[in-house]
Amino acid sequence: MVVFGLLEVKVFKPFIYLLRYPVIRQNLFVLISFLLKSTMFKKTIFLLLFLFHFSVSSQEQISLISWNIRDFGKTKNSEELDRMAEIVRDADIVAIQEVVTGYGGAQAVAKLADNLNRKGAKWDYVISNPTNSPKYVTERYAFIWKTKNIKIKNRGALISELDSLVDREPFFLDFYFKGRKLSVINFHSRPHDKNPEREILAITDYLKSDDFQHPIILAGDFNVDQKEEVFIGLRTQGYNATVIDAKTTLKQSCATTDGYLNYPIDNIFYSNKIVLKSGYVIDFVKACENISKARELSDHLPVLLNFSIKELTE
Repeated sequence: MVVFGLLEVKVFKPFIYLLRYPVIRQNLFVLISFLLKSTMFKKTIFLLLFLFHFSVSSQEQISLISWNIRDFGKTKNSEELDRMAEIVRDADIVAIQEVVTGYGGAQAVAKLADNLNRKGAKWDYVISNPTNSPKYVTERYAFIWKTKNIKIKNRGALISELDSLVDREPFFLDFYFKGRKLSVINFHSRPHDKNPEREILAITDYLKSDDFQHPIILAGDFNVDQKEEVFIGLRTQGYNATVIDAKTTLKQSCATTDGYLNYPIDNIFYSNKIVLKSGYVIDFVKACENISKARELSDHLPVLLNFSIKELTE
């Protein structure tokens, strides 16, 4: 390149010319030896290498939040949407359940994405079609993600193969992170008294296909604790739960004796092509006196998964 050629002429050639003199070579050798023996120099080099490694490692990690936002639609006002944006802003991908199918559902997702866009990063979103369900249980799913490192090639789809086996068929979307394919399945099961175990088994069988040999995440509200026997099949296939014995739903009121948390039914399951870095429930309530205000957003807490992908995929 021209610039490099100029640098070579103006900098490197004069420097090489000076090295012809023994006294300069000797002094340069003494200087390098001194620096290598210097504790401060070694600490500086170590710090620079550590920061570089941390920076590269951080760039390779992805964070995903799964959140059942109760009746996510026109009932959420601007202040509540801004509070939601603050809760999820540090994630790369957000999977949302319980977006209403009527007027206001799609608009609420768009407003949440707009709130996030005004906080620094650029975000995009997709919303599923309404699930093929009875009117009183049908809903939409949504994904919101940061566009800097996360890309998509299509707008995703509801899994029609599961239509007859579940009340609300899951929403499937392929993401691409630095050329690596990551599929995320967004799911909201039927209530705990309506046999959600049957739906979980149906999804488990669906994931046995050879089409799912790349990194897969199954996120959502399962209405079943991850420790129950129904999840043995998923574990046998190499899936792990992000959180263990972590309550994710909120009581209607708070008694100081047993707190404000109820059931451990939301989770994120990740395949063996994914490496867990950390995972936890985001408790935005924090104290009993905040329970009413918190339930304005949802009766569920978000679950967060920090992870990396083991290998390159298509």
